[in-house]
Amino acid sequence: MALLSKEIFGAIVRHTPLVSIDLILRDPEVRLLVGRRRNRPAMETWFVPGGRIAKDERIAEAFARITRDELGIQSPMRAAKFLGVFEHFYPDNAFDEAGFGTHYVVLAYEISVESDIAAFPRDQHSAYRWMSNADALADPQVHENTKAYCRRVAR
Repeated sequence: MALLSKEIFGAIVRHTPLVSIDLILRDPEVRLLVGRRRNRPAMETWFVPGGRIAKDERIAEAFARITRDELGIQSPMRAAKFLGVFEHFYPDNAFDEAGFGTHYVVLAYEISVESDIAAFPRDQHSAYRWMSNADALADPQVHENTKAYCRRVAR
């Protein structure tokens, strides 16, 4: 996947929605995996792992790449349950520039995993933790877009 220049990516974020995949990971106790985001938007909040789909990248290919890059494991999309399409609107952007926010159209997939969170990459998240839906919904540091996944999946 080729990275876009800051100028091109900035124009895209200003004028179009981004398409992404969010990974709703559940452990054997049905707890949700959240990571403390390092980057904007939603920086310093607890959020599920995920990533953008690149141009000309098939959804299944993006899913495998995102699980590998975000979690250090490569999972096929057929192992996941599609939860639906979500829209995420953020007042800020990856560049921390005033005047425009970020709009994502998100494909959400739930995956059951038995992984040690200590092994997960720290590029996008500074820390990880498992939370019950009730704990995630009650925690003010869990981002509202992550809470929407908890509300969708009644456990």
